[in-house]
Amino acid sequence: MLFRNRPQAGRRLGDRLAHLSGQDVVVLGLPRGGVPVAAEVAALLGAPLDLCLVRKLGVPAQPELAMGAIGEDGVRVIDDTVAGRAGVPAHALARVEERERRELARRAVRYRGERPPVAVAGRTVVLVDDGVATGSTARAACRTVRARGAARIVLAVPVAPPDWTARLAGEADELISLETPAAFFAVGQFYDDFTQLDDDDVVACLRRARSGGSRTAVDREMAAAVGPVRLTGRLTVPADAAGIVVFAHGSGSGRHSPRNRFVAVGLNRAGLGTLLCDLLTEEEAADRTKVFDIGLLAARLTAVTARLRANPEAGNLPVGYFGASTGAAAALRAAAAPDAHVAAVVSRGGRPDLTSPALSSVTAPTLLVVGGADHQVLDLNRQAQTQLTCENHLTVVPGATHLFEEPGALEAVTDLARDWFTDHLPPAHV
Repeated sequence: MLFRNRPQAGRRLGDRLAHLSGQDVVVLGLPRGGVPVAAEVAALLGAPLDLCLVRKLGVPAQPELAMGAIGEDGVRVIDDTVAGRAGVPAHALARVEERERRELARRAVRYRGERPPVAVAGRTVVLVDDGVATGSTARAACRTVRARGAARIVLAVPVAPPDWTARLAGEADELISLETPAAFFAVGQFYDDFTQLDDDDVVACLRRARSGGSRTAVDREMAAAVGPVRLTGRLTVPADAAGIVVFAHGSGSGRHSPRNRFVAVGLNRAGLGTLLCDLLTEEEAADRTKVFDIGLLAARLTAVTARLRANPEAGNLPVGYFGASTGAAAALRAAAAPDAHVAAVVSRGGRPDLTSPALSSVTAPTLLVVGGADHQVLDLNRQAQTQLTCENHLTVVPGATHLFEEPGALEAVTDLARDWFTDHLPPAHV
């Protein structure tokens, strides 16, 4: 199977769409199966979640075979080829359409109640379903949001047949599918759990998405001046957070990194705050000597942490560090300082060897996570682990390479980090 279930597929899809984060985006799920996929995408992008209501028009003798689809605002798509081959006369098609329009209206009331649809005019709309088969409902969805004034449409699904882009050419501005297997017969064949959903499932999913947003007490940009340099980060703190994890990223932007954002969303859901910060300016990040200047990165991480602790929105919460590559070395160097008071450290594909002299001074419980196919870094981590005297553990993610791009690899990292931090962050001071 390509996907365990719809939420897992949604998390993978959200990672693929992370470049849209920070833009004026709204995510619309196609009920019913597309909604739990869309919920994960919306959470990762920090975007509002709503529905795009469409209904398949099934051939009377074969209801699963789509001869067209309808959407809100009178949108209607008919596949004349399918209808003709199935011998569906005009009056039979009209009866099917009338029945499905009644169901469309019922679902609008059941799912939204008195709430109006989220406005899409002038915005980027990400349409999400659990997969594409014939493409009729996807086409109706695209035309519905286009009629409502969407500035840009991204149609994103976990799985679709190989020719899906040809079928839907011109309907969306961007078509994204994680997988396009050759032996495609039905969407459900690519899910281990493809349980059919009912109305209550959709309503519950929407309710969780809305309440999840209200539980976030803080979600904003945060700046810290370090000498002449101004560093920028994204601070997210759920209400009643157990602690805050500061992400240390040595190469490129830490706050825009799709991998960092993926892990951060998982930590936020577990009730942990996160600060995704850039330890280097954009100009500095292009200088490889600065990317490997662990002393510089650690000093800036320490300064950012001090600024965080002075912030009344987060000042009493225990702090942990999550670092990747050279950022992990910086996190360990900063945690080794006598007055660091760091509660726990997680290194993803890190280079702890680059801070070797300081490893024996680290007191924070430390988890080293390395990909099984990242052979050189794995050897370096094994050697570095022998110098750690604090509580520590080395976990190997089978088959993963340095960037953890393989299916399920980054999810494994997220689960490991979540468990390590929730187990080792002490209660907040009051």
